[in-house]
Amino acid sequence: MGILIENYAGAFPYWLAPVQVKLLQVSSEFAGYTEELAKKFRDTGIRIEVDSRDEKLGKKIRDAQMQKIPYMLVIGAREVEEGTVAVRDRSKGDLGSMTFEGFLEHLKSEFDPL
Repeated sequence: MGILIENYAGAFPYWLAPVQVKLLQVSSEFAGYTEELAKKFRDTGIRIEVDSRDEKLGKKIRDAQMQKIPYMLVIGAREVEEGTVAVRDRSKGDLGSMTFEGFLEHLKSEFDPL
């Protein structure tokens, strides 16, 4: 394991990362939708954390980047209204809005060798 940590400098590939996805809740008023999504992710076996701290979104994104989380999903008013999440990739940046199912398809296409 030490070799892997040193090789990846803590920026593990998605499949190896201890936390694969972090949900970044813009405000506590979106807690219901955030928890609903968190349950769906956990049910699919994805390792997820929720950041519901009362901090600015920029700080939450920066903290997740410092933790080298592969995917950050931002949840705000627009996402709740549209039933989507705003997806940020650790290395590629903003990937736009996706539904839960759309994000799972993205993961499958990115990490399924077939």
